[in-house]
Amino acid sequence: MKAELTKLVIIILAVLSIFIELKQASFTFSLKAEEPKSFDHSHSIYDSLLKKYVRNGRVDYKGLKTSSEDFDIYLRELGLVNERDYTNWSREEKLAFWINAYNSFTIKAVIDNYPIKGSVFSFYPRNSIRQIDGVWDKIQFRAVSRNVTLEEIEHEILRKQFNEPRIHFAIACASLGCPDLRSEAYMADKINKQLDIATIEFINNPEKGVEINTVNKVVKISKIFKWFGEDFTQGFGNTELFKDRSKEERSVLNFVRNHVESQEERAFLESNQFKISYLNYDWSLNELNLNFG
Repeated sequence: MKAELTKLVIIILAVLSIFIELKQASFTFSLKAEEPKSFDHSHSIYDSLLKKYVRNGRVDYKGLKTSSEDFDIYLRELGLVNERDYTNWSREEKLAFWINAYNSFTIKAVIDNYPIKGSVFSFYPRNSIRQIDGVWDKIQFRAVSRNVTLEEIEHEILRKQFNEPRIHFAIACASLGCPDLRSEAYMADKINKQLDIATIEFINNPEKGVEINTVNKVVKISKIFKWFGEDFTQGFGNTELFKDRSKEERSVLNFVRNHVESQEERAFLESNQFKISYLNYDWSLNELNLNFG
């Protein structure tokens, strides 16, 4: 009887041992399956959404809401990047990451509140992103395994860490007065070309970038240059051109001059015989009207 009981105990222990090993193997496999994959620097999901829902700088926010599952996958990928991996990225990879993060988080804030129905008593249009409470300094998003706000991305990361004034024409604040949101993601292998194109397109758009009136001798520029003039001083302030103006104005004018496509307008700028004023900034939502394209 004792011998049979001993055999039974041995069998039970053997079965338990096998069961425990199988559970451990299953747990190990589960952990490996949940390990985040390496980040997709082509930003393929986001890129495909932009190509589908952005046209000439206008955004189909209603359509984007219908693809929120794909969009949320991309946003989760931004959050899952760990600091160790991030530090090993190239400057171009980091820059593209944060520009795309800023723009995609801005879209997220809009579609979470879409359609925006702000107060008629506000200074801003009813559909403006500025009707969303705390959109820049309170609402938090996940990137590189930490919480960040749009304000932090713009001022503490992009402006402070990269010394790249062209970012001001790449990040889009979901408004008609801001630079156009491009129909493609920014990517490390072509980001310099993309930034150049975004800058040239903005500056040569007289409705939102730079309006040069050679007859009235007035140059109207975007308020972006007023708000962030200091960002242009390091690379464009030390020249003889416009030396009678403040350092910020001199820097901005040199930057603008380098990107104006018209030779006539460039020569006019170099004459330095004009007054500077600022274009009105349209805070209306940069929404695509599918009825009128």
